[in-house]
Amino acid sequence: MSKVYLFDWGDTLMIDFPGQEGKMYLWPHVESVEGAEETLKHLSQSSAIYIATSAQDSSESEIQQAFQRVGLDTYISGYFCIANLGLEKQDPEFYRAIINSVGQPASDVTMVGDSLEKDIYPAKEVGLNTVLFHTPASVLPEDTVHIDCLRQLIKQL
Repeated sequence: MSKVYLFDWGDTLMIDFPGQEGKMYLWPHVESVEGAEETLKHLSQSSAIYIATSAQDSSESEIQQAFQRVGLDTYISGYFCIANLGLEKQDPEFYRAIINSVGQPASDVTMVGDSLEKDIYPAKEVGLNTVLFHTPASVLPEDTVHIDCLRQLIKQL
């Protein structure tokens, strides 16, 4: 089992409602993805959980405030974004910086996300374990797991 889980933010742990503009923590309504709290609660008992997001205009504290609104922040050890890393998420260096920050080898880190281009390919390039969530894919990179529900992560442990 991984010692560290990285989760994408929008449409992986929290619903990215179409038509909403601005920073998510200010949206009139925010909502977690089904199974998010149960999954994070379970995983956080034996692993550290971090958010790895490509959000362009939200700071680390604003991202945390969005998670506070849905009660998920208590399971999250930290937040990685362009604002605090200075790197774009599709750049493998984004994931290298996270590995350096959490102090774990890439083989002990799993990235869970819904985008092959931002979550899976660059994470796989630096040696992370990868889980594609909720996005149909005809071809997955080697050793990438595909799940349709976050609770499937619990069952795989």
